[in-house]
Amino acid sequence: MLWAAHQLESYKIFPITHSVVAVKDTDSVQISCSLSSPFWRATAFMETLNKHLEYLGLCGDDTEAEDQTLESLNGILLAITEDKQRSFHLLRGSGIFPTLAKILKGNPRCAVKAAHVLSEIAKNEEMKIPCIEADLVLALIPLLESTDQEMLLHAGRAIGRICYDNRSLQEELVKVGVIPSLVRILTDYAESEPLVHVALLALYNLADLDSAKEALSMTKVAEQLVKQLRRAESHERLEIVFEVLQALAENDALKVQLVDAGVPEVLSDILLRLQGSSQAEDTCIVKAASDLIVSLLLGDGNCLRLFQLGVIHQLLDLLEKHVRSGDASVQQAALSALQSLAVPVVSKVQMLEEGVAERIEALLRSESPPVQFKLLGTLRTLADGQADAAELLGQDPLLLDRLVQWCSGSDHSGICGEANRLLASILHHNRSQEVVKAIQAAQGVKHLVSMTTSEQAALQNEALKALAIASAIDLDTLEESFKESQLVQSLHKLLRDDNTSPEVKYNSMGLLCRLLNSGDLRQEIEEDKIKDTLEQLCSHSNADVVKGAITTLQVLRGDTPH
Repeated sequence: MLWAAHQLESYKIFPITHSVVAVKDTDSVQISCSLSSPFWRATAFMETLNKHLEYLGLCGDDTEAEDQTLESLNGILLAITEDKQRSFHLLRGSGIFPTLAKILKGNPRCAVKAAHVLSEIAKNEEMKIPCIEADLVLALIPLLESTDQEMLLHAGRAIGRICYDNRSLQEELVKVGVIPSLVRILTDYAESEPLVHVALLALYNLADLDSAKEALSMTKVAEQLVKQLRRAESHERLEIVFEVLQALAENDALKVQLVDAGVPEVLSDILLRLQGSSQAEDTCIVKAASDLIVSLLLGDGNCLRLFQLGVIHQLLDLLEKHVRSGDASVQQAALSALQSLAVPVVSKVQMLEEGVAERIEALLRSESPPVQFKLLGTLRTLADGQADAAELLGQDPLLLDRLVQWCSGSDHSGICGEANRLLASILHHNRSQEVVKAIQAAQGVKHLVSMTTSEQAALQNEALKALAIASAIDLDTLEESFKESQLVQSLHKLLRDDNTSPEVKYNSMGLLCRLLNSGDLRQEIEEDKIKDTLEQLCSHSNADVVKGAITTLQVLRGDTPH
């Protein structure tokens, strides 16, 4: 060590046009205009960096030579700043990385500067490999318990850059306890923008790991994220907090914690604040907030909380604004949130009471097919299982006329399908003759008959069940439409076809039983010789089909009133 120090003492540092050069025996140096040439500058640069690396390799872990160690670490930082490519080339071949690990572990005074060097080195993808091979991550992690903010900043950056996009290393970080350290930084240094940024970036990179979510569920990270969400002033900060929240919301335990910590309230405030903005950055935030609302929905309690905060009407206000401006990303996010809110029974009741259905109907004036598609799906979700909603929608002549137009004339197959499904849902969940009459008057019945022959079994079943319920409510009103659309013949074809699913066959027979209550339709059924097909189905391999065939034959013969 003393020999190395003596050797280095014979070198003096001279500035050479923004770089430095180490030369021996200054009295004999001949300084000339050639010193400013690119070749000389490059040579000087490399010699100086080599001397710093040579010193660190020999004496870097000598705690009695800290001043020189700090000077060499500063020299490396300066070299990286001036010429990254040459610096990284020399660093890779220098074997300096184990020495840096020793400094991190055993020299507190120099550890901050060493962490700074590593944070700069790790910006380069190729330089991560020697950092990993020297186990520098494990040497850096204990430094996250420091109370020195500069240490936390450089150590956090170095760890984040070395471990970025390396799943095995990230798993190792979680295993050795990095999560509590990151949450502590967020908690203790909530006002420090650089440290908060480092901690949030680290959480963003780790949050997809199940092990990280589990570790985070044992902390108070939700409270700290809400605090950062409230104090965030830049769009960049809001976006990274949203990204972290979105990942954490995939975990049910964390989802509950986020809701309890007040995330819905903050989202409501953000939507309200940015509602009138047309700036692209604000639009991105509004979309992220809407997406997060969907992710936070868990149970009826969460939905009611969002309703009480007025989130549903804020989403509708956003839709009304962005339908006019044509911002598709915000429309889709808000519509997804609306549709998710309409799923729980408690939400359906609340939405009806607050006039949400009427506002959604008004939005159907939009000429955007994706918006129309989502709105129709939301109304269908709202009507599912709710007779009141079905009656409200089923007695709106303007809505029914629009649905019938889409059933036959839409160029968008998705809208055509959703319009048919909404008509079927209204009939299925309705209990009113007025609704049956209104759909018949709007000429919607023939479209539901066509839906029974869809290529998708789910759609066929929806139509068959809806027509069966409507027939039970008011068959007289529907009789003529059934005859004109050849419903009996369509049902017979479904029963004969070996490719028809058992459930469709069963539901077809259920509808036939209803139709047998009409004299004219009974006659059609008899003339079409459906009885023979039913007798064949009595030996079908599916038990439900057999049961349906036996029951329908009994009704056809008059053995069982239906």
